[in-house]
This record gives sequence, C-alpha cells and structure tokens, in this order.
Amino acid sequence: MKRVSVELVPRDEETLRAELALLQQYQDRIDVINIPDLLRFETRSWQGAAMAKEYFPNAMPHIRAMDINLEEELPMKDYLREHGIREVLVIEGDPPQRMTHAVYPTESTDVIRKFREEMPEVTVYAGIDQYRSSMRHELYRIHRKVQAGAKGFFTQPFYDRRLLEIYADMLSGLEVYWGVSPVMNAGSQSYWERKNNVVFPQAFEPSLEWSVQFSREVMELADKMDASLYLMPIRTNLEEYLAGVFR
Repeated sequence: MKRVSVELVPRDEETLRAELALLQQYQDRIDVINIPDLLRFETRSWQGAAMAKEYFPNAMPHIRAMDINLEEELPMKDYLREHGIREVLVIEGDPPQRMTHAVYPTESTDVIRKFREEMPEVTVYAGIDQYRSSMRHELYRIHRKVQAGAKGFFTQPFYDRRLLEIYADMLSGLEVYWGVSPVMNAGSQSYWERKNNVVFPQAFEPSLEWSVQFSREVMELADKMDASLYLMPIRTNLEEYLAGVFR
C-alpha cells in the first residue's frame, strides 16, 4: 500500500492536539493527516495542518473552492509556505450557514489550476463523490480535474466492496485514496442516506465491529492495488476504531 491518511476534524486546538498525540502510536502506519475546513469551527484547515505537522511529517488541509476569489492571490499561500505544507485537497465546499462569510462561484478545477500557477511546489489532490451523480458524469469531472493539474484523488467513504471494485476498474492508472468511515448507529446511517445519497448493502450493520471489519477489507484491497487508504473516523471512538483497523 502506498499511503494511509487519517482525517481529524479541528474542533478546537486542545481536542486536535489530543487526537494527534493519540495517533502517534501509529506513526509507522499513518503517512499523512487530513484536516477538513469546517466553518462552524474557528480553526481553519491550514492552521490545523500546521499543528498536525508538529506530530507527523505530512499534513494536508482541505481547501474550499467557493472560498477562493479568483481575482486575488490564494489567501493561505504565505501560511502554507511558512509551515512547510506541500499537499492540499481541493473540494467544492458546502455553503456557509452564516451569510456573513463571503463565497464565490469558483469551481474546484479553477482552484486546482490556481495552485498550479501560484504554488507549483504544492501537490494538489481533488475529491471524488461516487454518490453525487452518474458514474459517467463523475468520470468526466475527474478527467477535468486531472487536466487542471490534480495529481490524485480522495473518495467519499465506501460501504460496498462491489461499488469500490467498479470504481477501481474505472480509475485504473490514477492515484486514489480509497475512503472509509465508520457508521455507528441508525441515525448516522440515515444521515449518509439523506445527505450523501449512500445506498448501503443489505449486509451492512451500523456498528463498530462492521465498520472495523470493512475498513480492514478496504485496506487489504488498497494494498493489493498498490493504492492508498483514507480513514475518516467521524463521530466514533478514535482509539477503539484505529486499534481495530491496525491490529
């Protein structure tokens, strides 16, 4: 397997540092820390990534395309260079709940190209949402992102091995981080179904045991494909989940 990435939500500095300290026991298994950019928290993704680099050599902030004004320079450019952050994940981003936050009609391909022009030393990754629309349309979006300069991709979490294998065949030759995320209860399952259009397989169970076993299964698949793994331990016991995955 190429790399393992773990996503940590920057709720606040104290919590993020505690989780990073917990993850240090897996330094030989984890290659990069991903930090999403969630506007309901004060810590921006690049600030969280700078903290993560105090614990791990590689950290990757998420950059929301709709936050970027194409008529101005990248606002986090100097900060990324100052803290030696050389990888980013560009996503579309969700509209802010507070209308005081300025957004722009900027697409992820625009921002990928902007990074290539303004920060050529940074490796830019892009997102794949296998639930957004048809496979044909998502593949078209992927090709556009490659043309814009994306060097690899992070998927939304998979819950069905059969769907993952179809996408693996479709994306052969591309660098892909295959995503998995635990679902611990029926409420969380309903969220993924309503918010992200996920169709869970009949054998799915919203439990730690099922989530750990499926994560290990995807890890084995990624290893066979010489691909990468993207763990998103959202709203779960981080210690229990990672202990099960890395056992």
